Amino acid sequence: MNITHNGLRIEYESDGDEQAPAVVLTMGLGMQLTAWPTPLVQAIVQAGYRVIRFDNRDIGLSSMLDHLGVPNIAWQVVKSRLGLGVRSPYSLQDMAQDTIGLLDALGVQRAHLVGVSMGGMISQRIAATAPDRVLSLTSVMSSSGAPGLPGPRPDVTRALLKRPRSSHPEDVAANTLSLFRVIGSPAFPQDMPAFEQRALADAVRSYNPAGVARQLLAVVSDTRRHTLLQSIGCPTLVVHGTADPLVPMACGQDTAARIAGARFESIEGMGHNWPPGVASLLASHIVPHIQAAQAGQTTSPT
Repeated sequence: MNITHNGLRIEYESDGDEQAPAVVLTMGLGMQLTAWPTPLVQAIVQAGYRVIRFDNRDIGLSSMLDHLGVPNIAWQVVKSRLGLGVRSPYSLQDMAQDTIGLLDALGVQRAHLVGVSMGGMISQRIAATAPDRVLSLTSVMSSSGAPGLPGPRPDVTRALLKRPRSSHPEDVAANTLSLFRVIGSPAFPQDMPAFEQRALADAVRSYNPAGVARQLLAVVSDTRRHTLLQSIGCPTLVVHGTADPLVPMACGQDTAARIAGARFESIEGMGHNWPPGVASLLASHIVPHIQAAQAGQTTSPT
């Protein structure tokens, strides 16, 4: 299914009763809506919610903005580290507006937001700049973007920037598997046959490295988000793995510290992925959080 917002196609999937309270899942850098673990989606639906997943711009089956060109990521990252200005074809705030446009098209006035990694950053921006659209916020393996926070390990950066041998789906999937071996959760085994199958299916569904580069530049250029977090007033949960080598746990702790009343939960041995064991633990944190926020909304005076 898809809608058009500001001339952009947004591909989405909706699970559960369309009249139920909505939970919007926003995925991270270069990841498609298919990356959301089915057990997590099912747990939220079974708790009585409508789950909306979508492909961010420049990924999956949503609009590819190739007319914006291919950024020189290495040079832009160097500029960022030197404190120089970074120019991005679009911003995370633009991506936040895509999400709001999807809600508008689906007739959803307010929603619970769950975002992972870059998706957590986008969700933070929605909660800060469009509070009337948000029932609760859950930010997973993400960051406030504040200056001075630790970055990825050098080997993780190399793996993130590594390109596949070719654009053939088999090579693209192999490159994805190589990345997740570096950023995965050491305490939680991955179902490798299922993961390999999904990586291949995703590579067949969509592959556009230029789009991922533009998304990455939107993240790198988003240097002021941390100053907005103090304005977030909705119930907020921040979840982070203790073994995350891409976005270290300090980034999640800083996010929670900047949002009044936010609750921080760490998952021992979780990296920057969601194998079955992690998906189960995420559900055990996220479902009660949105239920409590929903109950507070229902009982609050009108």
